[in-house]
Amino acid sequence: MATITLKGITWAHSRGITPLLAAAQRFNELYPHTEIVWEKRSLQHFADYPLEKLTDHYDLLIIDHPWVGCAAATGCVLPLDQYLPAAYLDEQATSSVGQSHRSYQYKGHQWALAIDAATPVASYRPDLLAANNTAVPQSWQEVIALAAKGKVAVPAIPIDLLMNFYTFCIACGQEPFQSTEVVIDTATGLQALAVMRQLYANIDPIFFTYNPIAVAERMSRTNDYWYCPFAYGYSNYSRLGYGQHLLQYEDVVNFGLGQKLLTTIGGTGLAVSAASAHKEVAIRFAELVVSPAWQAGIYVQNGGQPGHLSAWTNEEANRITHRYFHHVLPAMERGYMRPRYNGYLYFQDHAGDPLHQYLREGGSPGAVLEAMNKLYRQSLVKKETVAI
Repeated sequence: MATITLKGITWAHSRGITPLLAAAQRFNELYPHTEIVWEKRSLQHFADYPLEKLTDHYDLLIIDHPWVGCAAATGCVLPLDQYLPAAYLDEQATSSVGQSHRSYQYKGHQWALAIDAATPVASYRPDLLAANNTAVPQSWQEVIALAAKGKVAVPAIPIDLLMNFYTFCIACGQEPFQSTEVVIDTATGLQALAVMRQLYANIDPIFFTYNPIAVAERMSRTNDYWYCPFAYGYSNYSRLGYGQHLLQYEDVVNFGLGQKLLTTIGGTGLAVSAASAHKEVAIRFAELVVSPAWQAGIYVQNGGQPGHLSAWTNEEANRITHRYFHHVLPAMERGYMRPRYNGYLYFQDHAGDPLHQYLREGGSPGAVLEAMNKLYRQSLVKKETVAI
């Protein structure tokens, strides 16, 4: 029997590629005539490159959930509800980590399976806080006080600032994208920007070039920073032997009257290309790797951050990650889900730029909102069928 070779594309971090390599090896052992070759791309390329172009070259694709609007419009990946048993998808839905499973549902179809779950959460160096007799911040005021001492790290590239803008709009009383004219009403938007300035005016300007991985690396490699109030969590850094120093993760702080911040969920989904010559095999791999047994077993044991709840509540998964999943789960369950309409990614790709410039250099907060609103209106008529 001839060997079937599938190609997959994922993102270039141990959380993104290592568990898939392990799963592909195990799949090959179970199905010796099938080989899955995984390739990787940068985190930025992962977010930016048009999905429909990748499906011409790969059978299996790790995608970000805002791409499902494009998937529904172009049909470039398979609607998995037409291929997988209803009982399987029902179990995935009831065992979702927060809105992870639902985030890949759009226009009546399931365009990917939630293989990975994440949201911005707090991280810290327990050894440094203890050595300096400092408690882990529990309130926004305590975060600002620690930032004023120069001990707070936070990712502040445009995309992360945009995700946090959503968080602070909600914290200030209104959820964004409730209108087709403006991202957020002016009063709430201005309040959210003012709150964000409290933090970003007190951080080292180098963080305006840092994504969450860079922050975790800096915190785990050096003793310069003690605490990060919100960055997309990476359980890898809470595992012994991964980083030079261990990071501990926990829920984000209270804001206002004792209410926890709601952060913007990320994570990834596993999709199958509609152009694949081996759809049945690709679907079988997807079904297995996102199943409860594989998610709580080979996937998490090889550095993955599963999208299935059974892995998050698994004692062994929590033991090897210093209870990362236990501590982070409440934030995942509250998490805010971004828009997914076909055109949203044009907004996401550009709307962080005026935020970035304002929080780094100052200027008019009103002009920031005007720029974002213009991009939002443009995005409503954009399509992700061309490079953006």
